[in-house]
Amino acid sequence: MTTQSPQSSPRQAVPGLLPLPAAGARLVAIGAAVATFASTFLAWTWTEEFPGNLTVTGYPGGLQVLTLVGALLTLLFLLAGLGVRGLRWLTPGGSTSPALMLALGTFATTWFTVVAIAWQLGGLANLEPGGFVAAVVSLVLLLAVLGLPADTPFDEEHPPVGAWARFRHSLAAPEPGPAMALPSWAEVLVVCAACGVGLTVFTYGIGSEEELFIGFLILTGFAAAAAYRAGLMRRVSTLTHKYRNVALTAAFFSAALFPFTQDSDAYTSVAVSILIFATVAVGLNVVVGLAGLLDLGYVAFLGVGAYTAALVSGAPTAALGVQFPFWAAVLTGAVVSMIFGVIIGAPTLRVRGDYLAIVTLGFGEIFRIGMQNLDGQSGPDLTNGPNGIPGVPDLKMFGFDFGVSHTILGFELGRFANYYLLMLLFTAVIVMVFRRSDSSRIGRAWVAIREDETAAGAMGINAFRLKLLAFALGATLAGVAGTVLAHVEYGVHPDGYKFVHAVPPNSAFLLAAVILGGMGTLSGPLIGAALLYLIPNKLQFMADYQLLLFGIALVLLMRFRPEGLVADRRKQLEFHETGQLDVPPNGVGVDTKTGV
Repeated sequence: MTTQSPQSSPRQAVPGLLPLPAAGARLVAIGAAVATFASTFLAWTWTEEFPGNLTVTGYPGGLQVLTLVGALLTLLFLLAGLGVRGLRWLTPGGSTSPALMLALGTFATTWFTVVAIAWQLGGLANLEPGGFVAAVVSLVLLLAVLGLPADTPFDEEHPPVGAWARFRHSLAAPEPGPAMALPSWAEVLVVCAACGVGLTVFTYGIGSEEELFIGFLILTGFAAAAAYRAGLMRRVSTLTHKYRNVALTAAFFSAALFPFTQDSDAYTSVAVSILIFATVAVGLNVVVGLAGLLDLGYVAFLGVGAYTAALVSGAPTAALGVQFPFWAAVLTGAVVSMIFGVIIGAPTLRVRGDYLAIVTLGFGEIFRIGMQNLDGQSGPDLTNGPNGIPGVPDLKMFGFDFGVSHTILGFELGRFANYYLLMLLFTAVIVMVFRRSDSSRIGRAWVAIREDETAAGAMGINAFRLKLLAFALGATLAGVAGTVLAHVEYGVHPDGYKFVHAVPPNSAFLLAAVILGGMGTLSGPLIGAALLYLIPNKLQFMADYQLLLFGIALVLLMRFRPEGLVADRRKQLEFHETGQLDVPPNGVGVDTKTGV
């Protein structure tokens, strides 16, 4: 039976959530956005006890800067909705939905600041008139944007009923229109500008503390949602795929510029840990994202590389008493990790699913306990048992000492900046390995095994051999990162390789980084690892509420974005109904919504 595409019902625009004329609501929203922007130049409090110094008139600071940016972006999208020349490229999918998201972000950031001032300083009396003005005009901005008609029309047969249904409909991301044609040089500039924006956002976020970081998360989350609903994310993604080599090169150089934006090593130490965490997540993505093997003990391979590097580093407490050059230590750590991957994978990869997860979880615990027992009493004297191997010396390569500061191009780079640049080179190599593997015949075979191992075997794919290859490759990449980790942390300790640990990397956080970022993608695990390391690190001041809020955020993300922050087309089709036919209209198929 041949199914035809259903006839479209008459569609019309959804009026605004509030009973306001569309033209009047837009003018009020533009005026409120300008007023919100101007309110950031007023003093919001009278004392400097609140972080960011919000007492200066004429000079925004702290959380005021975030409100300023939110109001400016909202204004740009509102003007784009009026068809202002030069701004239409901002909204290929519509202007109301992204403007609403940014208005929500500006409102939430402003009111969070006002409430935090009153809560922390002891009452509303600590607010200056500027704080009250900002709160009022940001509320007017939100209400005015709620009066704008939605971008996405609705079927007359199924109109959104009720305020909540209309609000959700106004947030729906419309189909983006045709992209504005740009010359090749302009498209390359857009790709480079996107990398520059990413560097700016990351630098600002990693340097934010306490209340400022919470406001940063609020505004960044709403701004990212606005960019997605405006169609900008899809446009930039298309350009990065078109100019992939340019995008990777621009991303690498943007990341390399980060140490030169810092005055000290305070935040560079966090950045190098993020790079190590992200690199290991990319290795796990080979196992989980490409081959579909649920590995819950992956952090053990990081430990194998770290312990191997510590044993051959010449540390005073190392049992072997040898000192390899760093390149030899890297190769030794990678090879030993690969051997462990083959030894563990050969007997365990014959099981699937939950059984494989249990076995790999057991391997992770066996590794940790084994390192504790190799203390000369419970076993051979190799790892100093629970004391670990401290005193791993800093690297010295070609006369360059990574443990001391160096001046490059007039900028002083400290110890962690040196290791950051070294780890960035390793990350680039590992990303290249992942990219080549993903696009190869072996990578396509891994994806086939992940989707249906039985069908892949029926097509002649040797599933066991390829799964073992994925396991060994993932272990090798983790071992390489472990060799750098041992020198960055001046040693290794068995408690750092638990399944769940207060400080990542650990197996639970690594798996969460892959799933959160987007399984099987290149940039997904990098972004997921950066978020999962940075957010807990910055929320330590919240003490007991840190993990609670962090868990709530993960639950909400998995509810509304189950395919991950960066998802391939296959995952988007799996997790979201598209309303399309399973086959073209002239073929035999079933409509995923109607079932006809």
